[in-house]
Amino acid sequence: MALSIGVVGAGKIARDQHLPAIAAEPGLTLAAIADPTVPRVDVPVFADLDAMLAALPGLDAVAICTPPSVRLPLAVAALRAGKHVLVEKPPTATLAEFAALTEAAAAAGRTLFATWHSRFNAAVDHVRVLLAGQVVTRFDIVWKEDVRRWHPGQEWIWRAGGFGVFDPGINALSILTAILPDPVFVTSAELEFPANRETPIGARLAFGGTPGTATFDWRQEGPQTWTITLATAAGRSIELADGGTRATVDGRPAVEGRDAEYPAIYRRFLDLIGEAASDADPAPLRLVADAFMLGRHRTTDEFHW
Repeated sequence: MALSIGVVGAGKIARDQHLPAIAAEPGLTLAAIADPTVPRVDVPVFADLDAMLAALPGLDAVAICTPPSVRLPLAVAALRAGKHVLVEKPPTATLAEFAALTEAAAAAGRTLFATWHSRFNAAVDHVRVLLAGQVVTRFDIVWKEDVRRWHPGQEWIWRAGGFGVFDPGINALSILTAILPDPVFVTSAELEFPANRETPIGARLAFGGTPGTATFDWRQEGPQTWTITLATAAGRSIELADGGTRATVDGRPAVEGRDAEYPAIYRRFLDLIGEAASDADPAPLRLVADAFMLGRHRTTDEFHW
């Protein structure tokens, strides 16, 4: 029997990824949406989460797809109402909020799934297995995309708590922390803030533990770049490209996948519910928090849509 799920927040990521993934998953039935701005759909629409929970007390689960700055109270309310909760990345605006969220899930005895969706791309687990027990001597991340293409007109990303370029950059860090066999930590960061915005448009990070760099930029037009390259002490060279969908090992193609990450996260969510387990890893969020703590701020040109 399919579990019923309600979606909170029907913005671009929900419409492009979450709703189609739920529709394609036989183990789930979309029961409602909580978003006063949602276009016409074939399920009940409520102004907010409270109204949805009051009208549908038998709801099994909730997917939180709002901006990160407002996710904590929504997720906690759903957990306390006895619902399993899936949260889009980044799961919360701060590490303290993340800790409060995991504590709320444990207290409620319900599944919490913090979905680092890029970890579910086809080549990521292949590379993780390949690197197990190896010594990574170097990695370099280049994550450059066009904010106008992926976040058209979304002002929340430019406000404090909106993450700026780390909204996509944290995807790279989620892959990195999944595949590296040894710890990694930020040693320095340079953050570029548009003169008229509160969050960065570009960032350059250096890492210790496992040595490496990351370059994030939101100003790239044309082809987009989502690449991680790694070298091992055994002399192997590995490249993860297209956000983790393709892998090249020692110059030869190893995995040629496709974008199927959101269907995979909903299958994982169902598995976790069946196991009465949670999956909430703070590692990518911790690296972003450290980048903000250590980052040198540089003012750059104003950004306008």
